[in-house]
Amino acid sequence: MSKDQNKKEDFEGFTKKANENAIEGRNPVLEAFRAGKPVDRLYVLDGCRDGAVLTIKREAVKAGTVIKYVDKDRLDHMSSTGHHQGVIAITAAYEYSEVSDILKRAEEKGEDPFIIILDGIEDPHNLGAIIRTADQAGAHGVIIPKDRAVGLTASVARASAGALNFIPVAKVTNISRTIEELKEKGIWFVCAAMDGTLMYDLNLTGPIGLVIGNEGSGVSRLVREKCDMTASIPMKGEIDSLNASVACGILSYEIVRRRMKG
Repeated sequence: MSKDQNKKEDFEGFTKKANENAIEGRNPVLEAFRAGKPVDRLYVLDGCRDGAVLTIKREAVKAGTVIKYVDKDRLDHMSSTGHHQGVIAITAAYEYSEVSDILKRAEEKGEDPFIIILDGIEDPHNLGAIIRTADQAGAHGVIIPKDRAVGLTASVARASAGALNFIPVAKVTNISRTIEELKEKGIWFVCAAMDGTLMYDLNLTGPIGLVIGNEGSGVSRLVREKCDMTASIPMKGEIDSLNASVACGILSYEIVRRRMKG
């Protein structure tokens, strides 16, 4: 990953104005963890070994929160209050679901599971648009990774145009392992890839998981190896790729078309 990409990840969701999902200061951050608030990321002053900060880090580990170590200049830049005390937490705008909730939703509807799995989507507008597509295409849920990806920020909620109220989103530690576990439940997986088989030539029926990769690098090698199929979208223009959310929309509706045909 390039330095520019790391910088983008470190400052995800931050602007010069106040961040509505940021909690600053040792006591407020500690109370957020103890109250069970979903915290996507914890930014900690690199090298700080103060007892209160160590306690916060222990709570973050128990909660499965991603911890990012940054220097004082970065924390100062992120802070809207000027009193971060070496810690800033970013909470999720919505509660996360479990993968089991997504499967239960399909079961309750009497439908074959249709799950969208995102392998490293970093742009909040892309994630929001994909969640919106998931709702309209009848997907039963979306799965995202804990690290190196955007979480359910306020920007994502806005971009979803309300779909986050209806689509469960689960956050997992390991996408490859999650795919393996879902394959054991009879779900087939197809990932988007420019060098894949033309989507019209694939069997996209039955219980299915659609995997969409990172905006720049696509689906990672390890995740791609776990998939049963790779699907390409026919493109007639001069550029050789589509926006991740657009690709997700096209492939999702090809799955919808197959389901409607019975």
